Amino acid sequence: MKVFNTMTRKKEELIPLNPGEIKMYSCGPTVYNYFHIGNARPFIIFDILRRYLEYRGYKVTFVQNFTDVDDKIIKKAKEENKTEKEIADIYIGEYMKDAEGLIIRKADYHPRVTEHIPEIINLIKRIEDNGLTYTVNGNVYYNTKKFSDYGKLSKQNIDELEAGARVDVGDEKQNPMDFVLWKSQKPGEPAWESPWGLGRPGWHIECSAMSMKYLGETMDIHSGGQDLIFPHHENEIAQSEGATGKPFANYWMHNGFINIDNEKMSKSLGNFFTVREISRQYDLEVVRFFMISSHYRSPINFSKELLDSIKNSLERLYIAKKNLLYLLEKAQDEDGNEAEKNLRIKLLKHKDRFIEAMDDDLNTADAVSSIFDLVRDINSEINGNTSKETVLYAYNLYMELASVLGLLNKEEEDIDDNIEILIAERQKAREEKNWALADKIREDLNSKGIILEDTPSGVKWRRA
Repeated sequence: MKVFNTMTRKKEELIPLNPGEIKMYSCGPTVYNYFHIGNARPFIIFDILRRYLEYRGYKVTFVQNFTDVDDKIIKKAKEENKTEKEIADIYIGEYMKDAEGLIIRKADYHPRVTEHIPEIINLIKRIEDNGLTYTVNGNVYYNTKKFSDYGKLSKQNIDELEAGARVDVGDEKQNPMDFVLWKSQKPGEPAWESPWGLGRPGWHIECSAMSMKYLGETMDIHSGGQDLIFPHHENEIAQSEGATGKPFANYWMHNGFINIDNEKMSKSLGNFFTVREISRQYDLEVVRFFMISSHYRSPINFSKELLDSIKNSLERLYIAKKNLLYLLEKAQDEDGNEAEKNLRIKLLKHKDRFIEAMDDDLNTADAVSSIFDLVRDINSEINGNTSKETVLYAYNLYMELASVLGLLNKEEEDIDDNIEILIAERQKAREEKNWALADKIREDLNSKGIILEDTPSGVKWRRA
């Protein structure tokens, strides 16, 4: 398998540190709100990478963190008169709900910053012992001038970076690109004891400390969104390699951006959508299918029209699954003849194409095309006269490839569960007198052919 390594800017053969094993880390969410559609892309893409590596026989250890202490979390806690832990717990739970809707498997480890303070402090001390830090008023800074490879991931020259930045009068930093490893406590903020006084970790240090705990000082793959290349991943490299003297990750993988209706997504433009909002109009498997219908490194455009098209394509795949199950139930038990043996060989070639596409830097777009070609041949060549042996072969092959992409898991009862979740959300909105949201959920369900009836014994629903 070849993957595009951001560090070298080229496709490289994936050679694991230990034969048959892959250790990978992907940056997770800061848990102060629902995650948006841009966040969903790396979550889905690197879930598929993990699935495919396992499909190819690797033992994968996958780590994705939760940032559960941060300026935004502190602000949210004050606004809602809650503790930072309460806010983090709420939105980790909401992340899990949306991730399940997107068919994203849980990581092997989901470390939280607040549960790894000792590891973070120990890593900062190692960096300090190597002469790469300075401390001002209890704030510990990384001195980027002392790390000669700073900028190697983003391919940016540190002097050019500094020319575009500045150090304000009174700023504690010695150099514009320096970044904080440990922040001294401000009034009313959560804090922990450290050699530098009460405080909390800077943003970048958490990923280094937590990944090292679960994956060792060098991992195989580090992944995330393209927006994290600089400064987050650049700073992770500086602090990790500054502490250990070893490569932090052998392969860096980054997905492309998402535009909304051909414009960059932003709150100011009003085109900022959370996954939870989208789930009121579309089954989230449609969003997953949308994300994998283009190559992960390419920018993609997100629009209602495209989602509607993707929804129709996904329905075609479900119809093919349903038809195969029907034929399997009706098929005779006799073995297939010579023509059917040739048909099975023909169908197997689609699996070869699928693997070839996925081996080429996780080309899910071509992999999806191979599945549709498989469906075309199944529809044209398998019918009520086909033996059970061949129908079962086609069904297993079809579901095998779909499962690598995390598709076609849902049955009628799963769809019903999603409806019940939306009904519960509508009821909560009504209790909170959020009539606009309650009406919108009802309208969204109605557009899907689901009719709600408010009765004395509760809400009932039926299909139109």
